[in-house]
Amino acid sequence: MEKRNVMAIDGINLVLAILLIASPWILAFPAGTVTYNAVIAGLIIGVVAIAALFAFAQWEEWVNLVLGLWVIASPFVLHFTSDVGALWTHVVIGLAVAVLAAIELWTTARPPAQMASQ
Repeated sequence: MEKRNVMAIDGINLVLAILLIASPWILAFPAGTVTYNAVIAGLIIGVVAIAALFAFAQWEEWVNLVLGLWVIASPFVLHFTSDVGALWTHVVIGLAVAVLAAIELWTTARPPAQMASQ
Protein backbone atom coordinates (compact mmCIF):
# COMPACT_ATOMS: atom_id res chain seq x y z
CA MET A 1 0.00 0.00 0.00
CA GLU A 2 1.34 3.42 -0.89
CA LYS A 3 2.47 5.65 1.93
CA ARG A 4 -0.04 8.29 0.80
CA ASN A 5 -2.93 5.81 1.15
CA VAL A 6 -1.70 4.72 4.59
CA MET A 7 -1.52 8.35 5.68
CA ALA A 8 -5.04 8.94 4.36
CA ILE A 9 -6.35 6.04 6.44
CA ASP A 10 -4.55 7.37 9.51
CA GLY A 11 -6.02 10.81 8.82
CA ILE A 12 -9.51 9.30 8.62
CA ASN A 13 -8.89 7.53 11.93
CA LEU A 14 -7.92 10.87 13.46
CA VAL A 15 -11.18 12.43 12.23
CA LEU A 16 -13.14 9.45 13.59
CA ALA A 17 -11.38 9.87 16.94
CA ILE A 18 -12.34 13.56 17.07
CA LEU A 19 -15.94 12.68 16.21
CA LEU A 20 -16.03 10.05 18.96
CA ILE A 21 -14.56 12.48 21.49
CA ALA A 22 -17.04 15.23 20.52
CA SER A 23 -20.07 12.94 20.23
CA PRO A 24 -21.18 13.15 23.89
CA TRP A 25 -21.65 16.91 23.51
CA ILE A 26 -22.95 16.91 19.95
CA LEU A 27 -25.53 14.17 20.64
CA ALA A 28 -26.10 14.97 24.34
CA PHE A 29 -25.07 11.61 25.78
CA PRO A 30 -25.86 11.17 29.45
CA ALA A 31 -22.99 11.96 31.81
CA GLY A 32 -21.12 8.93 33.10
CA THR A 33 -19.94 5.70 31.56
CA VAL A 34 -21.03 6.36 27.98
CA THR A 35 -19.32 9.76 27.92
CA TYR A 36 -16.15 8.47 29.58
CA ASN A 37 -16.00 5.55 27.15
CA ALA A 38 -16.40 7.77 24.09
CA VAL A 39 -13.77 10.26 25.25
CA ILE A 40 -11.19 7.71 26.42
CA ALA A 41 -11.57 5.43 23.38
CA GLY A 42 -11.48 8.47 21.08
CA LEU A 43 -8.33 9.80 22.74
CA ILE A 44 -6.54 6.47 22.38
CA ILE A 45 -7.61 6.10 18.73
CA GLY A 46 -6.44 9.66 18.11
CA VAL A 47 -3.05 9.13 19.76
CA VAL A 48 -2.50 5.92 17.77
CA ALA A 49 -3.53 7.71 14.53
CA ILE A 50 -1.08 10.55 15.21
CA ALA A 51 1.70 8.06 15.98
CA ALA A 52 0.91 6.21 12.74
CA LEU A 53 1.12 9.45 10.75
CA PHE A 54 4.71 9.90 11.91
CA ALA A 55 5.94 6.31 11.56
CA PHE A 56 3.99 3.30 10.32
CA ALA A 57 4.15 0.19 12.45
CA GLN A 58 1.82 -2.79 12.31
CA TRP A 59 1.26 -2.71 16.07
CA GLU A 60 -0.66 0.55 15.60
CA GLU A 61 -3.10 -1.14 13.26
CA TRP A 62 -3.56 -4.06 15.66
CA VAL A 63 -4.29 -1.58 18.45
CA ASN A 64 -6.81 0.22 16.22
CA LEU A 65 -8.44 -3.09 15.30
CA VAL A 66 -8.88 -4.00 18.97
CA LEU A 67 -10.06 -0.46 19.83
CA GLY A 68 -12.56 -0.51 16.98
CA LEU A 69 -13.93 -3.84 18.17
CA TRP A 70 -14.12 -2.50 21.73
CA VAL A 71 -16.01 0.60 20.59
CA ILE A 72 -18.50 -1.65 18.76
CA ALA A 73 -18.96 -3.95 21.78
CA SER A 74 -18.91 -1.29 24.50
CA PRO A 75 -22.60 -0.31 24.35
CA PHE A 76 -23.49 -3.96 25.03
CA VAL A 77 -20.76 -4.58 27.60
CA LEU A 78 -21.33 -1.30 29.47
CA HIS A 79 -25.12 -1.47 29.10
CA PHE A 80 -25.95 1.75 27.29
CA THR A 81 -27.86 0.24 24.37
CA SER A 82 -31.01 2.10 25.44
CA ASP A 83 -29.39 5.38 24.33
CA VAL A 84 -29.85 4.93 20.57
CA GLY A 85 -27.60 7.87 19.65
CA ALA A 86 -24.74 6.58 21.78
CA LEU A 87 -25.28 3.02 20.57
CA TRP A 88 -25.15 3.86 16.87
CA THR A 89 -22.33 6.36 17.25
CA HIS A 90 -20.19 3.72 18.91
CA VAL A 91 -21.14 0.96 16.47
CA VAL A 92 -20.58 3.06 13.32
CA ILE A 93 -17.32 4.68 14.44
CA GLY A 94 -16.02 1.42 15.91
CA LEU A 95 -16.86 -0.44 12.71
CA ALA A 96 -15.11 2.21 10.61
CA VAL A 97 -11.96 2.11 12.77
CA ALA A 98 -11.87 -1.71 12.79
CA VAL A 99 -12.46 -2.02 9.04
CA LEU A 100 -9.79 0.58 8.22
CA ALA A 101 -7.31 -1.21 10.51
CA ALA A 102 -8.13 -4.56 8.91
CA ILE A 103 -7.68 -3.11 5.42
CA GLU A 104 -4.35 -1.62 6.37
CA LEU A 105 -3.18 -4.86 7.98
CA TRP A 106 -4.31 -6.87 4.96
CA THR A 107 -2.63 -4.61 2.42
CA THR A 108 0.64 -4.18 4.30
CA ALA A 109 1.14 -7.85 5.22
CA ARG A 110 3.95 -9.57 3.40
CA PRO A 111 3.20 -12.92 1.77
CA PRO A 112 4.76 -15.92 3.59
CA ALA A 113 7.07 -16.67 0.62
CA GLN A 114 8.46 -13.13 0.74
CA MET A 115 9.00 -13.37 4.50
CA ALA A 116 10.88 -16.70 4.16
CA SER A 117 13.29 -15.30 1.57
CA GLN A 118 14.45 -12.49 3.81
